[in-house]
Amino acid sequence: MTIFSVRHITSYRYRRDVDFGEHRLMFRPRDSFDQRLIEASLTTYPEQSHVRWIHDVFGNCVALVDFLRPSAELRFETWITLDHTPQLAPDIRIDEAALTYPFSYDKDEIADLAPAMQRHYPDPGDEVGRWARRFVRVGHSTETGHLLMTMCYAIRESFVYGRRQEHGTQLPIETLQLRSGTCRDFALLMMEAARTLGLAARFVSGYVYVPDRDGSTVLGGGSTHAWCQVYLPGAGWAEFDPTNGIVGNRDLIRVAVARDPRQAIPLSGSYDGDGSDFDSMTVQVNVTTRQPWIREG
Repeated sequence: MTIFSVRHITSYRYRRDVDFGEHRLMFRPRDSFDQRLIEASLTTYPEQSHVRWIHDVFGNCVALVDFLRPSAELRFETWITLDHTPQLAPDIRIDEAALTYPFSYDKDEIADLAPAMQRHYPDPGDEVGRWARRFVRVGHSTETGHLLMTMCYAIRESFVYGRRQEHGTQLPIETLQLRSGTCRDFALLMMEAARTLGLAARFVSGYVYVPDRDGSTVLGGGSTHAWCQVYLPGAGWAEFDPTNGIVGNRDLIRVAVARDPRQAIPLSGSYDGDGSDFDSMTVQVNVTTRQPWIREG
């Protein structure tokens, strides 16, 4: 077990004072058997007039924030502390009937999994589908876990990671053709590739711990991070981070899960003014860790 602390600061600057509409934040981690929230806090500038908490359709915790007055700066600072138990690839224990691909989900599960099994993005030439089928052994049995791990590692090794100033996520076919993208782009590509194979996949937004920022090869630190989950009978929703080639939840802190990246935006909102009033945005994320204190004797 490891204790993670996350400090996340997002600042918006404007060329004059503007009024702010309601803002929607996803920063509170999902409590589960492998991660448990210890503490969470939110401060804003200007001071918020009201914070209302809800659960969205996926069970994610969402903070809805209103503000007291106009300002030329809008700043959100969140802190979370949680304990985290890593699960590695060997711990993915799949039911015997689903050990080899293809397999069928239980009919009772399909009703709930169906939206996550459907492809969501255009691919007229089925390029994403053809790419996904490269990982299926023709004429031989294909181990389900090996198929997905190989796909995850292939994105890590064959695609170039890069931050992008533009908002949003590339179409999966664009990421495949460009062979480059952000963590959100890579997560979406793997999701759509898994869906072409009839597997249920969903998007995850959260944070990644980078052990050594100076010498580490872990990508996606310094900001929010994204990866995906694939539903495997017996193992449940298994984590795959194609940006870093991580299988399992090692160093990954889940905040939100969704059927599509647009449903798991960490921070969104509005202001009353012209487009030219907006000046700049900065994001800073620091993830630190310590081992829990253990009583001896």
